Amino acid sequence: MNKVVLVGRLTRDPEVRSTSAGFSTARFTVAVNRNFKNKEGNYDADFISCVAFRNTADFVSKFFKKGSMIGLEGRIQTGSYDAQDGTKRYTTEVAVDNVEFVGGKNDNSSQMSNNESYIDSPASAPIDIMPEYDIPTSDPYENYDKEISLSDNDLPF
Repeated sequence: MNKVVLVGRLTRDPEVRSTSAGFSTARFTVAVNRNFKNKEGNYDADFISCVAFRNTADFVSKFFKKGSMIGLEGRIQTGSYDAQDGTKRYTTEVAVDNVEFVGGKNDNSSQMSNNESYIDSPASAPIDIMPEYDIPTSDPYENYDKEISLSDNDLPF
């Protein structure tokens, strides 16, 4: 299984480009604090390269900027290329599948609420990006502790 979950801050604004086929890509780096302090008593951070594609890239470029808190889910992807000096270079980055807002309202300059997320599929897109989808706002667990009655005809077996 190849699964990565990160929470951190963008170190710079996402770099957005389009492929020759017309798909958007967004490259950015996320600074993620380690869980322990160094000998000076400070938390070190890892700087992790990330790339998002298509709708997720558009979403990241629209709602996130340098310093924004971001939560993301994706997978590690490796690659290589030949540098101009003839040496082979190797890359490791996170291919982003899912992005979420993290932190307080002032942590991100967005038009969406604090806990909304976006996955690269139209059915889960935010309302302002894909307005034709109606997202229910009622509590699905409002009748959780109430008694219900079922007859044998209600059962599927």
